[in-house]
Amino acid sequence: MRLAWLSPWPPQRSGVAGRSFDVVAGLAARGLAIDVFVDAFEVTTAQRGGDDPPTPGPIRVQSAHDFLWRAVRGQFDLVVYQIGNSRLHEFTWPYVWQWPGLAVLHDARLHHARGRARLLRRDRAGYREEFAWSHPDAPADAAELGVAGFGGTYSYQWPMIRGVIEGARAVAVHSSSLAADLSARFPESQIASIALGGGPVDLLSDAERAAARAGLGLSPEAIAFGVFGGLSAEKRLPQIIRAFAAVRARVPDARLVLGGAPDASADLDRLAQDAGVADAIVRCHDLDDTAFDRAIAAMDITLHLRWPTALETSGPWVRALAAGRATIVTDLAHQSHVPVLDPRTWASTATAAPIAVAIDILDEDHSLRAAMLRLAQDVPLRDRLGRAARAYWVTEHHPDRVLDDYQRVITDAASRPAPAPLPHCFRPDPLAHARDVVGPFGDLQCELL
Repeated sequence: MRLAWLSPWPPQRSGVAGRSFDVVAGLAARGLAIDVFVDAFEVTTAQRGGDDPPTPGPIRVQSAHDFLWRAVRGQFDLVVYQIGNSRLHEFTWPYVWQWPGLAVLHDARLHHARGRARLLRRDRAGYREEFAWSHPDAPADAAELGVAGFGGTYSYQWPMIRGVIEGARAVAVHSSSLAADLSARFPESQIASIALGGGPVDLLSDAERAAARAGLGLSPEAIAFGVFGGLSAEKRLPQIIRAFAAVRARVPDARLVLGGAPDASADLDRLAQDAGVADAIVRCHDLDDTAFDRAIAAMDITLHLRWPTALETSGPWVRALAAGRATIVTDLAHQSHVPVLDPRTWASTATAAPIAVAIDILDEDHSLRAAMLRLAQDVPLRDRLGRAARAYWVTEHHPDRVLDDYQRVITDAASRPAPAPLPHCFRPDPLAHARDVVGPFGDLQCELL
């Protein structure tokens, strides 16, 4: 099997980049031939490496511009696209519909990305056309909110996912509940669930964990809560800091570790000062993959809240499960298959051992305080959740499971025919720019074209 793999890639600061690197290395070790194509403005690439197709073993990392001529020469059996809302995925859009392949969706609401791809090029007509085709039941003028620059909740309301799903040979997502929901909405499309993982995670010994905590400035008696990844308002940082302040009033040794780059939308310094907990917050921005995993393992409890949601599965949450940590998550429909505890009753939602505590967004402030306080004080409960979390990771997200899932969906996607052509808005006119340039000259346009 010869694959073209379009994805963010290290050293780009992206969870998808790191996970993609791990998956490609694992698939190559299993004998697949893979060329990786990246945004050469962001990632240093090697020399072109010859004109031949990829071969098993070595992985060539090349500019996405080199994908074009290699694809025209028929050098690949399948193209794999890693798709999400981050700007790091933008370089893939010119290829997604020209060479349909396997679309791995890290977000199942893509309005942020599709709107940005259109409107930053001032392609308002294309945005309106894609919006209307994607959401035929939406009000006719709903797209004007996007054209006018409104984002936020609007971008989550209408996901603009139809083009990616119907334009792919097959689609993969990281949640079985989400795969079932999308399959019901798009019955003609092949949509599968695959595990989200990364490299192997070994549990730290007591001595290693103590050293990791000391490296973060945490005393042995501190009860450490952690939030990891991009520190944005959607991660519910204001709500977490308020709840943490209430917990610290009862648990003076509580500390809140923020591991990741702060987003401009969340003024964390002001939030901490207003809540009176600035002295109890530990900030660590520049963590490589190893330090990131060690910091998560050093925590007593990690928080992985998200609202609004783009229907993603949190990479840091999966790493926390691997580290055997007690975790707090938002109770989201696309994660309904996960066994969790409700902090209002402390009852489980499933017969399987609960692996996390889930917060109802409609009772967020109360439930979050209750969950954080109980976990800060109840060591046996933390330990039970951590052991169940690790067992769940071994079953559902272990690297071997990830590679098995990828091989299954890759084999299936490669056997499927290309989908029917999508509407005109997904097939841009290659001469559009030339027409715009010569248009003011009237008859000259016809002569030049």
